[in-house]
Amino acid sequence: MNDLVENNNKKDSYLIKSIAIFPGLVTAFVVAVISKISAIWLPTLGAATIAILLGILLGNTFLKQPILEKGTKIAEGKLLEFSVVLLGATVTFQTISQIGISGALFVLLQMSITIVASYLLGKKMQFSDNMSLLMAGGNAVCGSSAIASIAPAIHAKEEEKGQIITLVNLLGTILMLLLPIIGSLIYGSDILTKSALIGGILQSVGQVVASASMVNGQVVELAMLFKIMRIMMLVVVVYWFGRFKQQKSESSATIETTPKQKKSALPWYVVGFVLFCIFNSLVHLPTQFSATANFFSGWFEITALAAIGLRLDFQKFFKEGKRFLIYGLSVGVIQVFLAIVLISLLRI
Repeated sequence: MNDLVENNNKKDSYLIKSIAIFPGLVTAFVVAVISKISAIWLPTLGAATIAILLGILLGNTFLKQPILEKGTKIAEGKLLEFSVVLLGATVTFQTISQIGISGALFVLLQMSITIVASYLLGKKMQFSDNMSLLMAGGNAVCGSSAIASIAPAIHAKEEEKGQIITLVNLLGTILMLLLPIIGSLIYGSDILTKSALIGGILQSVGQVVASASMVNGQVVELAMLFKIMRIMMLVVVVYWFGRFKQQKSESSATIETTPKQKKSALPWYVVGFVLFCIFNSLVHLPTQFSATANFFSGWFEITALAAIGLRLDFQKFFKEGKRFLIYGLSVGVIQVFLAIVLISLLRI
């Protein structure tokens, strides 16, 4: 009898959660449909750009409703993750080889110098060790996900984590809209260099997909490869940041009782992308399968981008103050300048 009651409670709980998700998920999908239709008359902008811009406009005006929050969060996170996994079915080792050794070296140098520059600039501007490290890791690797993984390793406070996540998201949004323009002005029609610029700089997977989509589908694929190389370095970054903070604590003899360091694994969608890519390279998938994967990946992507726009609250950004904004924009300028120099030196 108790088991029956427990099962009924679980079903009721699941139903309540599903109902709570529904409004936001449907709203994001409707914005995606409108964006797809609008792209017919505005092909230069494209559905991805329209989706995120329309989402930002509506999310900060008419659709700024708490009821939409749970659904848009699911759409932003899970749908984009599924989109990335399905994207792997359209990529092969031959595609990855286009990046080459110079591309891999570009990613490592871009990440390393970004980390050092962001940390030193943060300390110069009198931010704490934790905030400087979170800013460095968030910008160098994968935005909020990296910050969430690094925070327990360096024993950062929730307030510090929240402030840096807000700042990194603001910077990423600005760069997301600017990088396609900068790339076109500097590199013209060169697909690989524009992919390196976008995939080597932007913080989150969503921002990379959104920004690359403003150019074309080929840039989305290649930019994601640069991005995934950065994400795969997350475990290394978390480990070294934890060691760095521990050594600083030991040298200053201020070791405190802190929670145990959490281990960080690669995100499941990165593993899924890589497995699909390997399978597609070893066993040539039917054209129909790749086309279907591409179709669903596209719709997941546009819906997720609409959700990102709907969730972007500009008021939160400006609450952090002038010093935060200067720090964020300075790091962004460093990243863009560094990427342009490295792309030139490495002849990508």
